[in-house]
Parts: sequence; C-alpha cells; structure tokens
Amino acid sequence: MTKYVKTALSLLTGVFPVLFFSQEIKQMTAKEVADLALQNHQQLKVSAQNINIAKQQTDITRLQKLPALTASTSQYYLGDAVAIEKDFANSMNVPMPHYGSSYAVQATQLIFKGGLVNKSIELAGLREQLSELDLEKDKQDVRLLVISNYLDIYKILNQEVVFQNNRKLAEERLKNIQKFYQQGMVTRNEVIRGELAIKNLDQGILTLVNNRKILNYNMNIALGLPSDTEIIPIENLTNKEQGIGLDYYMDLAHSYNPQMKSAKTNINVAEKNIEIIKTDKMPTLSGFGGYTLQRPITTRNPVVDMYSGGWQAGVSLSYNIDNLYRTKERVKLGEIQKSQANDALILVQQNVDMSVNAAYVKYQESIQQAEILNEAKKLAEENYKITEAKYLNQLAVQAEMIDAQNQKLQSELDYANAEINVLYQYYNLLKSTGTL
Repeated sequence: MTKYVKTALSLLTGVFPVLFFSQEIKQMTAKEVADLALQNHQQLKVSAQNINIAKQQTDITRLQKLPALTASTSQYYLGDAVAIEKDFANSMNVPMPHYGSSYAVQATQLIFKGGLVNKSIELAGLREQLSELDLEKDKQDVRLLVISNYLDIYKILNQEVVFQNNRKLAEERLKNIQKFYQQGMVTRNEVIRGELAIKNLDQGILTLVNNRKILNYNMNIALGLPSDTEIIPIENLTNKEQGIGLDYYMDLAHSYNPQMKSAKTNINVAEKNIEIIKTDKMPTLSGFGGYTLQRPITTRNPVVDMYSGGWQAGVSLSYNIDNLYRTKERVKLGEIQKSQANDALILVQQNVDMSVNAAYVKYQESIQQAEILNEAKKLAEENYKITEAKYLNQLAVQAEMIDAQNQKLQSELDYANAEINVLYQYYNLLKSTGTL
C-alpha cells in the first residue's frame, strides 16, 4: 500500500502543483504518531499538572508529622491600676510602668491520634494514584484521536490513488471518443460527457487534497511539528491480531483499563476515609514546650519594670466527648460511600465489558467487510472491462460506460476505506482495553 501512497503524491504534484504544500515530508507509522503525541499534545501537559498538584498535596500532608512552631510578640501600653476596697467605699491609683511587651516561642508535637497522620498521608497517596490513572485515560484518548486523524490522512491518500487511476482511464476513454467523433460515429455531446467526467474527477481530487491539508495541519499542532510538515502514513495494513478471541481482550481490559483501575482505587479511598473517621474515637496526645518573656512584672506590688522569663514542657491529653455519637454517624456515611464505590466498580466493569465486546465485534466485522468489498471491487472492475469492450465495439452507449465507471470508482473507494477501517477498529479495540 505504501507504493500507492507514493504514486498518489507524484501524481498530485503534477496535476495540482499549487496545492502541494509540504516543505518537509515525514513518513510515520501509527506508533510513531502516537508516541509523538504523548510528548507534545497540550491536553496531556494540562493533565500532567494534576499529578504534580496531587504529589504536592501529599508532601503537604507529610508535613503534619513535623512539630507546629509558633513565635509571638506583643507591644502594648499599660495604664495605671485602680485599687478599690471590697465595699467600693475607697479607691486608690497605683502607678504602673506604661510600656509593656511580651515574647513567646511555642512548639507542639502530635504524639497519638489513632494513626491520623499516617492514614491521611496514605489517602493523599491514593488520590495521587487517581490523578495518574486520569492521565493514563487521557493518554489513551489522545492516542486514539491522533491515530484516527492519521488514518483519515491514510484514507484520503488511498482515495487519491483511486481517483487518479480512474482519471487516467477517463482520459484514455476520452481519446477514443474523440476518434469516434472525428469519424462521425458519435455526436459532440458524447465528447462533452467524457470531458465532464474528467472534471468531476478533478473536483473530487481537489476536495481530497484540501481535506488532507486541514487534517495535516491539525496533526502538526497535536504532534508539535512545524506547520508545513507533510505527514505520510506508512503503516502496514496487514499482520494485525485477528485470531485472538474475545476472552483475551476482556482479560486485558480487566487488568489494564484505567477506568477499572480508578474504580478499584476509589474503593481503597473509601476504606481509608473510614479509617480516618474512626480516629476521632481516639484521644489526642500531644507534647508541647515553650519559653515566654514578659515585661513588666505585675504579679508583685509594687510593680517592677523588669522582664520575667520562664519555660515549660509537658504533654496534653484531650478527648472530644461528643465524638462518641458524632463519629458513629460519620462512619455510617463512610460505609455508604464504600458501598457506592463497590457498586461503581461493577458498573464500570459492565461498561468496559460492553465496550470491549462492541469493539471486538466491529473489528471482526471490518475484516469481513474488507473481504466482501474486495470481491465487489473485482466484480466492478470486470464489469468495467466488459462494458468498455462493448463500447469500443459500438455495442454499448456512453451512459452504460459512465455507469460502469462510477460503479468501479465507488467500489474501489469503498475497499480503500474498508482497509483503513480495519486498522481503526483494531486500534479502537486496543483503546477499549486500555492498552493502546
């Protein structure tokens, strides 16, 4: 098939030199196109940032293992104190140093909370896995997208070969008609019909060339190539997996499909969330230590305008009694979410199984269609040759000849499309399993 692509290119440069736009020709297989898309497609760069965000969230969660450190200072104006007798009969003004300040450093370290910190880190790790699986799913989507465009280019090139071959035949037939016309065997309208047939083929070629230009430009953006690069598909249309049964692809999907993996990970997330909720049933044990420096000293009379400093260290134990009834309801919510995640896994597996089954059936169908259309193409070619021989011997009219040519052209186009459709359905099958 590669030689047909090269034939189409050489013919197009001769027939439509203005439309031949490439400055650099790049021959590529489907795998090369897909790999290049993974490196340069903008959608994947956006998705990859979600992984970086999730990793950063994990790093932030790990910081909970470190002690909490605080430093504070206060600068304030201290007014005079008023001493009042207990029967409020008399009072006296007590002069105070008016400038006050305090400095403090405090450290707190969580010692025990039922493994809250470690479980939070594990939960962040699971969410990181989910973001990686989302990226893998996006990679599968991008691969199929660029391969689909790649195959559309391949299809157009094959169609161009068909049109060019039929154009050659139309030109030869026009020469014969012109000879008949010069001999007075046919009228002028027969010549016009032959010329119109060539113009119709030229119009079809023009449309194909422009469609290929659009696809080529879009592919260059997706692959990160210069916009004037012309991509030439050289993928082999044969030697694809045909004898492997449906069960093989089902097993692949259950093991590698990113949606299946995400659904299983969501169950782990729900389980980890329940573990974190249950830590609320545990008391909180923390260690603390600090140092304070304060001025003036107001705990004695008269007040002394000096700094007083002191340090402290110890442990604190606290327990929220309301968690005895609040946590129970939150755990119940977590169990419902876990049950939902299990049901979601079953639903995802059903959808994946249906997708794989449909893709497998369509792949087998495309192979059979290609065989049928190949036979139809042979019959149309045979019909064309018979009709042409009858026409040259004046046993058939021009309308029969044009009808035979149209049948031949359509059958060749259908077969060219069917060959590419086999490739597309194969890659779509791989995508459904998550192994494209």
